[in-house]
Amino acid sequence: MTFPVIGMVGGGQLARMTHEAGIPLGIRFKLLSDTPQDSAAQVVRDVVVGDYRDLDTLRDFARGCDVITFDHEHVPTEHLRALEAEGVPVRPGPDALVHAQDKGVMRARLSEIGVPCPRHRIVADPADVARFAREGAAREGAAREEAAREEEGWPVVLKTVRGGYDGKGVWVVSSEAEAAEPFRAGVPVLAEEKVDYVRELAANVVRSPHGQAVAYPVVESIQVDGVCDTVIAPAPGLSPELSAHAQEMALTIARELGVIGHLAVELFETRDGRVLVNELAMRPHNSGHWTQDGAVTSQFANHLRAVLDLPLGDPRPRAPWTVMANVLGGDYPDMYQGYLHCMARDPRLKIHMYGKDVKPGRKVGHVNTYGDDLADVRERAAHAAGYLRGTITE
Repeated sequence: MTFPVIGMVGGGQLARMTHEAGIPLGIRFKLLSDTPQDSAAQVVRDVVVGDYRDLDTLRDFARGCDVITFDHEHVPTEHLRALEAEGVPVRPGPDALVHAQDKGVMRARLSEIGVPCPRHRIVADPADVARFAREGAAREGAAREEAAREEEGWPVVLKTVRGGYDGKGVWVVSSEAEAAEPFRAGVPVLAEEKVDYVRELAANVVRSPHGQAVAYPVVESIQVDGVCDTVIAPAPGLSPELSAHAQEMALTIARELGVIGHLAVELFETRDGRVLVNELAMRPHNSGHWTQDGAVTSQFANHLRAVLDLPLGDPRPRAPWTVMANVLGGDYPDMYQGYLHCMARDPRLKIHMYGKDVKPGRKVGHVNTYGDDLADVRERAAHAAGYLRGTITE
């Protein structure tokens, strides 16, 4: 048997790091990238530049690939069904992936299988958003005055059902007038209650075609301006019972939706001690980047094992604490100059850069730190990410 060829649709940093995980295994990569300058296109030998939204391009790309997988969820579902009908193994398949592509479909299916989610429904216009807000207020206390219920129903979270990420395509609105903006794009809009949560968590699991599955420790994900800033593994102070519940929930979702590969389940931990599902991602995920240096088997390596139906690797952590901090672009474009300081200050620091041009607010890399003392591990990660960005100068 020859070594398989994995066709990765999408040329971003997730593809770059998944390719890296396949190198020791001798796994060959073929990449469908938007441009030759994309993060993964800089390091993968076999690159096809083309439009993933074009079915003929996908068909041509799939020739010679043993399996197709993704570093994003944006390939049209009908194209993936066409590839499957022609005998191309697609993992995750379109029946699973649609739940990460369409938030309305995702919410409906999760509710059907009994997974706890925020209150939600598809809304037609700003007036319908106002009705959704009033419904929530009425649930909270039918005996209250109407004006009080109406005020308490806001704010409401609005999301375009397709295409949003890193805070894009998401609005928090406090009145019917503010709710007009999401409808201007002419796409369906999902309304959700604004959850009163303590923090955001993520449960990462991997599942193979024959049903083997592994679960990584549940992590805390700290967001800044809608973008993941820091991930702490495992989530500090999370009870063993709630952690196990979150892992079991993620494994149930993977099984019921037929996910093959890596699944990230983003969660809200509520003030009354529950977890609610926020979002799903069926690919390696920012909340799993810590596993590169902090777990026995990284999310990238296990995603490859899963899509090839190989036995999955050990997801357990290597150290008591691992912290991942994203490196965002700032006004200091030459990040390489910061390596001397960061590496000398912390020889255990792991730096992962994506080969991207530095732009303010853009994810251009991340750092991982690990150790026995959480406060120390967090400080080291924050210092390195800040120094590389230029917000810390000493």
